[in-house]
Amino acid sequence: MLRFRRLHRFFGSKRVAFLEACIIGVVSGLAAVALKQSVEILTDWRLDSTAPAWLLLPSVGLIGGIASGWLLQWVAPEAIGSGIPKVKAALAYVDISLDLRVALAKLSSTILALGAGLSLGRQGPTVQIGAALAAQLSQWVPTSPEYRRQLIAAGAAAGLAAGFNAPIAGVLFVVEELLQDFSGLTLGTAILASFVGAVVSRLLGGQGLNLNNFGMLQTGLSVQDLPFLALLGVMAGIFGGLFSKGIFSSLNLFRQMTNLSLPLRIGLAGFCTGLVGAALPIAAQDNTGLREFLVTGGAAWQTIAIVFIAKFGLTLLAYGSGASGGLFAPALVLGSALGCLVSFVAQASHAWMGLPAGTLESSNTTTYALTGMGAFFSAVTRGPITAIVIVFEMTANFNLVLPLMIGSGLAYLLSDKISSGSIYDRLLASHGVELNPIPSNANPWANLTAEDLMQRRVETLSASMTVYEALEAFSRSHHRGFPVLAQGKLVGIVTQSDLGDKTQTSGLLIKDIMTTHPVTVTPESSLPQVLDLLNRLKISRLPVTEGKKLVGIITRGDIIRAESERLSGKGAELGPAATPSCGVYRTRSPATGRGRLLLPLSDSDTAPLLLNMAIAIAQQEQYELECLHVVLVPRFLSPEEAPADMTQGQQLLSYAQQVVQNTNVPLHTQIRVAHEVAPTLLEVIKKRHIDMVILGWKRPSITPGRVLGNVVDTLLRQSPCPVIVVKPGQITAFNRWLLPSAGGPNSKLAWRLLPALMTLGSEPQVCLCAIAPNGETKATLHRQLIRRAKFLERHLHAPIKTRMLVDDNVSDAIVKLSYIHQSDVVILGASRESLFSHVIKGNIPVEVAYHSKATMLLVQYNSISSQSGTQLAGTHRMISSPEGASDGLLSEPDD
Repeated sequence: MLRFRRLHRFFGSKRVAFLEACIIGVVSGLAAVALKQSVEILTDWRLDSTAPAWLLLPSVGLIGGIASGWLLQWVAPEAIGSGIPKVKAALAYVDISLDLRVALAKLSSTILALGAGLSLGRQGPTVQIGAALAAQLSQWVPTSPEYRRQLIAAGAAAGLAAGFNAPIAGVLFVVEELLQDFSGLTLGTAILASFVGAVVSRLLGGQGLNLNNFGMLQTGLSVQDLPFLALLGVMAGIFGGLFSKGIFSSLNLFRQMTNLSLPLRIGLAGFCTGLVGAALPIAAQDNTGLREFLVTGGAAWQTIAIVFIAKFGLTLLAYGSGASGGLFAPALVLGSALGCLVSFVAQASHAWMGLPAGTLESSNTTTYALTGMGAFFSAVTRGPITAIVIVFEMTANFNLVLPLMIGSGLAYLLSDKISSGSIYDRLLASHGVELNPIPSNANPWANLTAEDLMQRRVETLSASMTVYEALEAFSRSHHRGFPVLAQGKLVGIVTQSDLGDKTQTSGLLIKDIMTTHPVTVTPESSLPQVLDLLNRLKISRLPVTEGKKLVGIITRGDIIRAESERLSGKGAELGPAATPSCGVYRTRSPATGRGRLLLPLSDSDTAPLLLNMAIAIAQQEQYELECLHVVLVPRFLSPEEAPADMTQGQQLLSYAQQVVQNTNVPLHTQIRVAHEVAPTLLEVIKKRHIDMVILGWKRPSITPGRVLGNVVDTLLRQSPCPVIVVKPGQITAFNRWLLPSAGGPNSKLAWRLLPALMTLGSEPQVCLCAIAPNGETKATLHRQLIRRAKFLERHLHAPIKTRMLVDDNVSDAIVKLSYIHQSDVVILGASRESLFSHVIKGNIPVEVAYHSKATMLLVQYNSISSQSGTQLAGTHRMISSPEGASDGLLSEPDD
């Protein structure tokens, strides 16, 4: 990084940009060559094998399609389809993953799909591969969002140029269809990357259109051909428009096959393609071979018609299945076939009128075939200029310019009447992505809101605290000010300057000196509004509220840190990007609580236990209860479009409403359709401003790197609020409670929740225990244990027993104590130090789950300190008084 910055200062920004463009061009060219040669090797093996075609071609299509689909589904769902719509969305600042993972998955899945015989092209994938490689470079070498956009555009141009050996067409396609930006730096980097990519591809991979006898098959044009070239443009426009409509019909057809996974869909398309190829050997040829066969003009019109019909249907079948492959090459093949057919019509008409037919000047089949390529390409992609340049660059024949202009122009105009709009915009719109025109000075920060940048855990003070207690809170924290709450509502803010010399005033409360009616913003407030308030009022932080409920705080440091992370690429995560879930059902109650408790419900066995615990906690904390059920659908289906069975979810939520109706707890319910549970829970936590989560856990995980399972582990690591994990036991009673005492914020939260949870039992009694790792610390821990036991006796009004063990293995000791005490419930309040490390390693929860019949509660506070000094990952945290009481809630005494 440091070397790059020195290089940047030494050479200047433009020279470094051109250097990066050269690197992108080389890498994109190498990727295009690897793709081309790999597909050719597999195709030659498939077509030249001595095995029976009726057995080999369908089998290879099925196996190759399944393997390609597996890569797409589990490695990079972003690589489904041609990839060009994804690149266009990324250039429009849509949050779509483009990185090395996507590039490698796209390359591998395309090789498998095309090698299996699917009727798709490799040029569309090379666009996404080049863009993904450029995006990865921009992450390795952090840059601005606008400059990253230019690098992605250069990568896309290099990919297309390398795929067709057409550098000018690569630039024009990016400018005409994807980027729509004619700035000097953008054009410079795109042109250079395209040129380098095409040179690498030409040197290592050969020519784009290999017409070995092209010198003998020269093109020709006469005045008599002009009406038929216009007819060719009209026919290309009609069939190109129908082809575009067929793409969406095929996609919708496959989406309705909900019982088939993505690998099986692509495998089915490969199997059908193999069957057709076995029956019609000409249809089994790859795109390059078919183009050369058609352009040379040596086939009968019946054969060409069969090629056109078979290629038309097989391409729609392959693209609709979701296979990785593009439409460029099939469009060129279809256009050349259509041009050949029109040339036969022209020759027959010339012969009927007594004009010379089949000569160099009149009705030349090669001229019509190449013109048809450009016309059909223009009709499908809606890029007439790119279509003209691609064919011209592949042939280097000036005689084709006028026919290409006639055919491509008419095809573009007519196809737009049949199927209006860019096919890439429509493909994105079918997945819920709407692209708006992007001005030249577009700024990705313009749409950010306070909710995107705010911290959700805020340290607060109670309005009923004394000034002396507030002074102690300031001494324990490095904050210069605290929001003040009363009954969970924001009522003021207090700073160090407010304290002044009032600390000596006996009995003075925070509410007497605080600043009332503080300036606040809502989660929907835009970033410019937030910055305006911070600058105009000369303040460093703003509370974020919904009504009077405090949901977060935003500081100058948060804005600077978020900008730094975006520019450095730290916000990008490895692995497939999580698709947002879709809400399909919800109910709402009045938002009268001090906070919200989220309860995911997944099955009827654990629902009663979790509901009783959640209601008890919500009543004590004065929280609203949010019940959620997640319906999972396959990754290849969009949550917005996938059919969802809500029967189980509605039954669970109806049961929750019945249980809660006799309480004073406000209940909200919702059902969401999603690909994964954990990202959906995190999404709901953020959108609904959740203060606490309680969820069930059934069994230990067997997945490497996972302790409690994917959902629970993810919540414990990433949840921005406290998490309570419940492992139901074989004992249904809730009378004998085992509480290991280790200190720390997680242990404090366990103490705070204990009074509410103990209401679930009829005759509760608590065993407070401590585990000393050696005899030397036993005396100190024993004194702390006795003091905590006396504190609990005063507040819980229940029998308190104490147990002290000396054991190096904390897990074994807790399991042993649960047997000795015959515990019904074990609460694990993990500490920051030794006990927390044991929990993360999985010793305590797994051992208790395997060896104890008790119900286990794992409580994690999730407090993460930020550079700005406030607390992340929650909504707010009340700082209690030294005696441990805050708003009537029990808190473990400080040692």
